[in-house]
Amino acid sequence: MKKILLILALAMFSFANAQKGTILVGGNIDYSSEKSEYRFSEDKVNSFTFSPRVGYQFNDNWTVGGELTAGSAKREIAGDETKINVFKLGAFLRYSVPLNQTFSVFADLGAGFQNQKSKDYENGNLVNKDKADGMYVGVTPALFINMKKGFGLNFSIGGLGYETLSFDNNGADYSKFYLNFGKTASIGISKNF
Repeated sequence: MKKILLILALAMFSFANAQKGTILVGGNIDYSSEKSEYRFSEDKVNSFTFSPRVGYQFNDNWTVGGELTAGSAKREIAGDETKINVFKLGAFLRYSVPLNQTFSVFADLGAGFQNQKSKDYENGNLVNKDKADGMYVGVTPALFINMKKGFGLNFSIGGLGYETLSFDNNGADYSKFYLNFGKTASIGISKNF
């Protein structure tokens, strides 16, 4: 069961090579659930993210489009609870290189605005609310395997990126740089229209 949940969490629905003048639609769906015992209490974390994309291939190698991410997470520990909602809106640019009729490699450059809202509860009572705005930018290389008539699989093993969040009410500023090649993996399904 854990292997199935891991595969589902890593599943990525995106789109790969298409011909000039085509519209591409895709996105990511991620779900994770964790449970651990911590000093006589149980710690539970559940998260869900949906990230649709729409693009236009204006050249045999170049695609430009927009991306959106909406997600939520909930953490429960010892009767206390934290809820986080995430929203991202941005654009992406993809460069694809066909190696032969079956294989292509591509890299996505994405950048945009992000927003995060969180609420902390103790014994069911709201004790803290935070809101933050920021930006993100990232590069993700991947491999596309064409199975039949534009339907295929995408494989990615990480990426490079930077993101920031600036919290309201004189809250702390957050920034993150990541380089996670070989540390994460995603498998996706794609279809060209």
